Amino acid sequence: MADPTNSIDLHDAGPMRALAHPLRLRMLGLLRVEGPQSVGRLAEATGVASGSVSYHLATLAKYGFVIPAPELERDGRERWWKAAHEMTTSQSAEFLDDPERREADEAMRRAVLDSYHRELLRSLDAELALEPEWVAASDSSDGGAHLTLDEFRELGAELEALREKWWGYGRTPRPGTRPVRWITHVFPRSEP
Repeated sequence: MADPTNSIDLHDAGPMRALAHPLRLRMLGLLRVEGPQSVGRLAEATGVASGSVSYHLATLAKYGFVIPAPELERDGRERWWKAAHEMTTSQSAEFLDDPERREADEAMRRAVLDSYHRELLRSLDAELALEPEWVAASDSSDGGAHLTLDEFRELGAELEALREKWWGYGRTPRPGTRPVRWITHVFPRSEP
């Protein structure tokens, strides 16, 4: 399991709605993966005006997703921010009987799925610039099986353990490494 002190678990609709915005989600991802950034760097990375970046950072800060990093500022004009946590979690089953939180959770999860889709498409576009070995080591697959609830839970737990292993191992850049991304989803399939 990830260090719970470095994780934020969402229970309220406000923070979920804040992350349902694609730009906020992208900026938080950049801060988590790339480390602290100035408003100017985030504006350049996202192609959005610095005033808009500042507005969305303020919203993320309001809900505890990001915090200022004044120790990195070289002068009074440059504002730096960093992610407050390495990961965000929520338990959708917790919101099934609460329409407001269920809708906010669904909006957030849809924004996350949209961001995954865009990221996967960007990775396809970037393959031509990669060495063939890195393309060959990539994988895009899916699977399905008829499982009991206990088997389904076991599959999810095994995937979580695998994520945790590689996330912990590859957190710090080393010679010969490059950022690698994995995206997994385990869900009961709806009837066709």
